[in-house]
Amino acid sequence: MKKDTQPEYIFGLDSFGDLAAKKDGTMTNYAEAIRLVIKESVLAEKVGIDAITLGEHHRADFAISSPEMVLAAIASKTKRIKLASGVTVLSSDDPVRVFERFSTLDAVSGGRAQIILGRGSFTESFPLFGYDLRDYEELFEEKIELFSKILKEEPVSWQGTHTQSLDAADIFPKTESGKLETLVGVGGSPQSVIRAAAYDFPLMFAIIGGSPERFTPYADLYKRAVAEFGRTPHPIGMHSPGFIADTDEEAIKLAFPWFKEQMDRVGKTRGWAPMSREHFLGEVKHGSMYVGAPETVAQKIAAAMKAIGATRFDLVYGFGPVPIKARQRMIELYGTKVIPRVRELLAGN
Repeated sequence: MKKDTQPEYIFGLDSFGDLAAKKDGTMTNYAEAIRLVIKESVLAEKVGIDAITLGEHHRADFAISSPEMVLAAIASKTKRIKLASGVTVLSSDDPVRVFERFSTLDAVSGGRAQIILGRGSFTESFPLFGYDLRDYEELFEEKIELFSKILKEEPVSWQGTHTQSLDAADIFPKTESGKLETLVGVGGSPQSVIRAAAYDFPLMFAIIGGSPERFTPYADLYKRAVAEFGRTPHPIGMHSPGFIADTDEEAIKLAFPWFKEQMDRVGKTRGWAPMSREHFLGEVKHGSMYVGAPETVAQKIAAAMKAIGATRFDLVYGFGPVPIKARQRMIELYGTKVIPRVRELLAGN
């Protein structure tokens, strides 16, 4: 009797290049923060983590505005770890240039590049690059359609409203494998889920609050849509913030002020109430903050992945002004303790 084969599980780290606290209590500058992410990515590969995912932001609290540049630096110091953007804000970028940059990264890294496309949860890039926020939906829809054609690595003819016109344009460099791995990041809108299925992209859920199980209907919708479009089923991934320490008590005590500072900073721009300790503890226990000792975090990750049917989990580390030493300890615990335990739990051991 043939044994059931286990899916390929992928476990990554996700960073926006948050400024970190140094030993003397001061914060890293932007250059130091970028170099720190490169150093941490080398450590991540060493302890068995599968992927490093870097977000694109154009804000004072994050150092990384050009993920592919940092990923290229990481590629030069690593051999195995996947190198992903999370997300590339396609709406305010040029699909041709996005392909060129990441196919170059793919060459530099020996085929390890991944793009996670998204509309962007922040909107600073739109005025910065001359786009009108009133065109938010139309920009992404048009550009993802164009990008799906570019990914075929054949000459492209295209007439767009918000994009350039192309007449049998051939785009270089081509990838060595003939395929540039591309996913779509989704925050939980049905239209976004269906769009990913329509263009035949794997799905990556960004889950930063509330019960992860609330995304199960979106995962089911994606699977149904993929089937209706006649596509081959794709894996589903998810990413969420967390902090790992040696004990639950230590992790909660340390993480709360860092998480609160970050959430309150973002909340000021979105009309959220300041994060209370009760809210934080509720997210840790029932929501989408993976905070605790390795066993606690592993149990929670495994439960969330099972509920959604995900085969990839990226932990957003360095969420807020986490000190450098604590960030590095978390990476070690995630790679050596959490990931092996999650694999055991998913295998039913």
